Amino acid sequence: MEQWDIYTADREKTGRTWTRGKKLQAGDYHVVVHVCLFNSSGEMLIQQRQPFKEGWSNLWDLTVGGSAVAGDTSQQAAARELFEEIGLRYDFEGMRPHLTSHFDEGFDDVYLIEADIDLSTLVLQQEEVQAVAWATEEEIIARIQAGTFIPYHEGLIPMLFALRKQRGNITSYALL
Repeated sequence: MEQWDIYTADREKTGRTWTRGKKLQAGDYHVVVHVCLFNSSGEMLIQQRQPFKEGWSNLWDLTVGGSAVAGDTSQQAAARELFEEIGLRYDFEGMRPHLTSHFDEGFDDVYLIEADIDLSTLVLQQEEVQAVAWATEEEIIARIQAGTFIPYHEGLIPMLFALRKQRGNITSYALL
């Protein structure tokens, strides 16, 4: 059984763990990570979930994602998920997420990286991933609207594409 570290609302570890699949208690949170891989043409690598995968089966998704297991840092979880799901190694040591969003049961750290990857070199995790493809921002939004992509808020996709080469919400700094 997969175990998660439990965090407070201030993202401090409580020293307790929780078993995946059980409902978290009020005030308990866990960490989820997503990694979005972009190529130099400005496309995002997306994956199609297996038809037998629990939750969102057969739908397309961001490059990779999953829960941090007990003992994982966010960076370790990102590296593990990237390797497990598509066989790609990347060093996230010392890297902060580009974006963290909050959801009812936790924190979702989103890492944005750029690399030109030959899709034929990837090793897809048979338990989770049936296919991968490069997609533009417009293609992903069209898939969301068609119901063939996990129903993320449509506004998230342009934000991921816009933030992939920068950090923060300000595009230029003015001297005061």
